[in-house]
Amino acid sequence: MKTTLDWTAISVFTFFIVLISAVAFMATRWKRGDLNLLEEWGLAGRRFGTVITWFLLGGDLFTAYTIIAVPALVYGTGAPGFFALPYSTVSFAFAYLTMPRLWAVCRKHHYVTAADFVRGRYGDHWLALAIALTGILATVPYIALQLIGIQVSVGALGLSGSGWTGQLPLVIAFALLLGYTYTGGLRAPASIAFIKDVMIYIVVLAAVIWLPMKLGGYGNVFESAARALASRPNPASLVLRPGQYLPFSTLVLGSSLALFLYPHSITAVLSSSSAAVIKRNSALMPAYSLLLGMLALLGYGALAAGVSVTSSSYVVPALFVKIFPSWFAGFCFAAIAVGALVPAAIMSIAAASLFTRNICREYLWKNLAPREEARLAKLLSLMLSVAGLLFVLFLPTQYAINLQLLGGIWIVQTLPTVVLGLFTRWFRSAALLVGWAAGMASGTAMVISQRLTAVYPLHIGGVTFSSYAAVNALALNLFIATAFTLVLNASTGRERWDETSPSDYHDSDSQIALEPKPRVREHSVPQA
Repeated sequence: MKTTLDWTAISVFTFFIVLISAVAFMATRWKRGDLNLLEEWGLAGRRFGTVITWFLLGGDLFTAYTIIAVPALVYGTGAPGFFALPYSTVSFAFAYLTMPRLWAVCRKHHYVTAADFVRGRYGDHWLALAIALTGILATVPYIALQLIGIQVSVGALGLSGSGWTGQLPLVIAFALLLGYTYTGGLRAPASIAFIKDVMIYIVVLAAVIWLPMKLGGYGNVFESAARALASRPNPASLVLRPGQYLPFSTLVLGSSLALFLYPHSITAVLSSSSAAVIKRNSALMPAYSLLLGMLALLGYGALAAGVSVTSSSYVVPALFVKIFPSWFAGFCFAAIAVGALVPAAIMSIAAASLFTRNICREYLWKNLAPREEARLAKLLSLMLSVAGLLFVLFLPTQYAINLQLLGGIWIVQTLPTVVLGLFTRWFRSAALLVGWAAGMASGTAMVISQRLTAVYPLHIGGVTFSSYAAVNALALNLFIATAFTLVLNASTGRERWDETSPSDYHDSDSQIALEPKPRVREHSVPQA
């Protein structure tokens, strides 16, 4: 990126980062609650209404890495990079059907994580541990990717160099993240999510309006991009080719199923004040797909503008430096950095809640008092965030990207346990655990065999189907879970453990009794 300091851009960047941080630190006074309780610190007391949830989910799901990666993928591959548009839309339909049920049962029983729900639904601490570990493993490299977004923005300003001096701006931004996450919990990222989204929309709208004015209209942008893609050693195009249909569609399907299974997505959902809020947001959130579409066009704009970079992560910053004046480029990089701080905070909170509730409290300190539990979660959020920072400082960036790719494949393997568990108790916990293990192992093996590429050539009956490894692994997971359940039911009868009841999964938007039911073993359990 830049080799000289751009003081105008740096000044604008610094102003907005300081402003955002000040707002986040004041979040402890917003929607007041006892932040020494995990439900208050980690879920903001489940008080967020439609508007706050909309911005929180937007800040949570559309991250700095999305802003950087989607245009970079279009820049590198052409049409396949647009998979983010249909997948984001489909994922909200998936959320509409599933997340209100999860919210209702979690509210009734004071569940804070998906693993809490699994523990209550199946009574199997090993299965809950598997869900918790999967969530944590998928989240830490995701935190690292957000920090990479800040690193890229800082580098675009010319604030780069060797040693600690070059990393100092990143460390300062990271310290601010730690501070307001520790003190404000989920209220902190929620309080700045609105500003983050407004900034991102301003940046993208300015880019899609200014870009064609600079490059002779969108007709010329598409023509130039098509020529650039066709001239590469591995030619690409503006439209999907027949051989790309199956990889594209399975990538859309797998990504759609994964999005709301991530711990940070579930944390944002559970912070809502009612199931109706989740339904309204599931209907409204596709508006963000319009933003994604405009972001993707920046990839073609970079091709048309002749942007040349050594790493795909720098495509968007290089384009902004090329087409915008310094002051607005500084605003753009501040928007990207804020787009990293919001989701990184939510991710650290979500992972810390999993670690505290489903590992520490289950296996290490069973009698943790509520205030001790919250204090431990705060400390763990700091540790997990530091782990993400260490990824960025001491390991090649590609490691975090590769692990996040695997994280998407891993998190989908929790679907049979978490999502199907919202609708039926037919599956046996042991069968689900075996299916999860098979899905994790096969998905990882597929990706590694293809040198960390998500698309795997599946050979069936002499025909090769190139499809997303996550979908292939999920199919195996479901098959094994179903087969083992049939065998176990035939040999030992049905499992009887379930602390939930069918009425727990339906929210009438009336006041729900918040006293949890005691765990008991029943002779028979109605199916939810």
